[in-house]
Amino acid sequence: MSIRIGIYGYGNLGRGVENAISMNKDMELKAIFTRRSPEQIKPDTQGVQVLSTDDAAKMVNEIDVMILCGGSATDLPVQTPLIAKHFNVVDSFDTHANISDHLIAVDSSAISSGKVAVISVGWDPGMFSLNRLYSSAILPEGETYTFWGKGVSQGHSDAIRRIEGVIDAKQYTIPVDSALSAVRAFENPSFETRDKHIRECYVVAATDADTARIEQEIISMPNYFSDYDTSVHFITQKELDRDHSKMPHGGIVFRSGLTGVNKENRHLIEYSLKLDSNPEFTAGVLVAYARAAFRLYIEGRKGCLTPFDIPPVYLSQKTREETIKELL
Repeated sequence: MSIRIGIYGYGNLGRGVENAISMNKDMELKAIFTRRSPEQIKPDTQGVQVLSTDDAAKMVNEIDVMILCGGSATDLPVQTPLIAKHFNVVDSFDTHANISDHLIAVDSSAISSGKVAVISVGWDPGMFSLNRLYSSAILPEGETYTFWGKGVSQGHSDAIRRIEGVIDAKQYTIPVDSALSAVRAFENPSFETRDKHIRECYVVAATDADTARIEQEIISMPNYFSDYDTSVHFITQKELDRDHSKMPHGGIVFRSGLTGVNKENRHLIEYSLKLDSNPEFTAGVLVAYARAAFRLYIEGRKGCLTPFDIPPVYLSQKTREETIKELL
């Protein structure tokens, strides 16, 4: 039996999810839901329904898991609790400071509906979160460091696009080379937030927009830019399309730890990702956790979970026996 998937939101991430579903033989894309006119959407999947988001509740018996592909700034805080009233859901909520509050809101909704919701799924939060947990458990004496980039942050770019007067935008997160070198040299440095990364923004503003106001709103935005050295460049749409059309990203999680009676032995765990397409990779993680959400629902689980709460074997298309035999 195929797991029937709905895609809620059809931007870069939604298109990535559509592609990922086609690579998973145990899944079927049942419908795409959009805030745009459905007639404007031309999916790659033959025969898939494209419906308004207003019609989602009508498909409650047709979809096993809804994958939410909105942004974390304004979409997911509203959409995930709302859609969890009707469906098993998976989202990629990535505002780290607000994950606990998001979990509480979604859990209440999923518990009342008897559904499973999995939040903050992706590579960070998500895969990097798991690595931070594993490595700190293995090396309890030490420090954990996370670096992102160089790459385009979908969430940060989306947050800029929500500012009045902004037509389009791309934001690059760039690690500070000296900070990387200090970690690899076992210096165990203490960093302020702005010591580790810079943020570089390329913005297309409306002709009559107040660019000084837009720049100030960007650099002062809490949870996104206010704690970083941020540069804002205003360019044309043609320049953005020509020079910034791709969506690369990546990053590194380090755990620098000590063992031995006198803590004389040093160890460094380095987990890195280099991604040509941030949304397509994130989509792959979302689809794997959609499988886990469905399996947990079938077992009778309900409520809101995070990647920490889900056994790894639930992510795989393979059976438990196959994963043990082939991967363990």
